[in-house]
Amino acid sequence: MQSNGYQTGFGNEFATEALPGTLPVGRNSPQHVAHDLYAEQLTGTAFTAPRYANRRSWLYRIRPAAVHGRFEPFEQPRFHNDFGTGPVTPEKLRWSPLPMPEQPADFIEGLFTVGGNGGPAAASGVGIHVYAANRDMHERFFCNADGEFLIVPQQGRLHIETELGVLDVEPQEIAVIPRGIRYRVTLPDGQALGYVCENFGALLRLPDLGPIGSNCLANPRDFHYPNAAYEDVDGQFELLTKFQGGLWRSDIGHSPLDVVAWHGNYAPYKYDLRRFNVLGSISFDHPDPSIFLVLHSPSDTPGTSNVDFAIFPPRILAMQDTFRPAWFHRNVASEFMGLVHGIYDAKAEGFLPGGCSLHNCMTGHGPDAATFEKASAVDTSKPDYVKDTMAIMFETRAVIRPVAQALDASHRQMDYPNVWMGLRRRFTPGA
Repeated sequence: MQSNGYQTGFGNEFATEALPGTLPVGRNSPQHVAHDLYAEQLTGTAFTAPRYANRRSWLYRIRPAAVHGRFEPFEQPRFHNDFGTGPVTPEKLRWSPLPMPEQPADFIEGLFTVGGNGGPAAASGVGIHVYAANRDMHERFFCNADGEFLIVPQQGRLHIETELGVLDVEPQEIAVIPRGIRYRVTLPDGQALGYVCENFGALLRLPDLGPIGSNCLANPRDFHYPNAAYEDVDGQFELLTKFQGGLWRSDIGHSPLDVVAWHGNYAPYKYDLRRFNVLGSISFDHPDPSIFLVLHSPSDTPGTSNVDFAIFPPRILAMQDTFRPAWFHRNVASEFMGLVHGIYDAKAEGFLPGGCSLHNCMTGHGPDAATFEKASAVDTSKPDYVKDTMAIMFETRAVIRPVAQALDASHRQMDYPNVWMGLRRRFTPGA
């Protein structure tokens, strides 16, 4: 499948057809659909959700989604939602990039769970994963019935063919695949590394802007949704489905990417992080890091997200008489960070592109010793142009429980806590 282009606007009602005359006029499920297709509704929210929050799409396809074989368990032990119930270390954790697999591994086989909280049964929380893949998904399709997949490529492009069309995503872009949509991933560059946030809670949405007004942060027009594109192919294929934390497989004798037309507002989308319109202080001190919020999944507590997706892109720091890197802090929220590109300005070394860190609830963290010394001596009468960087953060209201394979991984940086040990006593009474 090749891309048929994109439609723009976050959460808009779209109508797109790969064959002219496919979409019915004035009704969703006529007795006879054009081209002898089947009408099928894909619903991502409760039927009775308020109109502004309701997400659903009508699909006009060659075969209904119900046409496939029986399910049986499928093993991929590195990708799961078993976050455990025992003690959780409050230690600051950091990992180097996930090594590329020694054997061929596609996008699903290359997923590696770092941690998470909640789960699909509770309809809240997140799973946090990284991936390292070196082959295309061949005769295989994937569907996640548990939650949305927010995919952040770090190295290597992804060609994502979905039921509703094609997303071509490169590093410094993201893709969001809603719950229940079937797709496959191929690798134009032969291999790929990146991050995945699996959202079990309310659908990701743009944050309200409040006093900011009607513009800035991530603007709706910069979100791209695929036009309809389909394939009519028979063969011996495999459908993998993630359901209640487990993987299942079934035989399917045709490509499920057979939607000829669709209309609605429940669909995969992509966004270029380089289009984020950054805000900041032009006098003194820092605004809170919520000004870097791209998307969030709200919770049942007003003002508190199930998960926030924030970025730290190129920007200008102009605050005077201010310590400009992120200050030392302890948060009620828990932070998982990754580096997509360049150097993160609040770390001197060790935080590598493709690597990641986890600072859980109320664990003290902030600039390392080398960064503190450098920032303390900078001339704040001049602006600091932070260039050539892109860091990401998945922030959650619940503790992110690291799983055993991540704690025991050979690419975990066991000496990470030492980066703060050089912060010497500076107290000078009477100075």
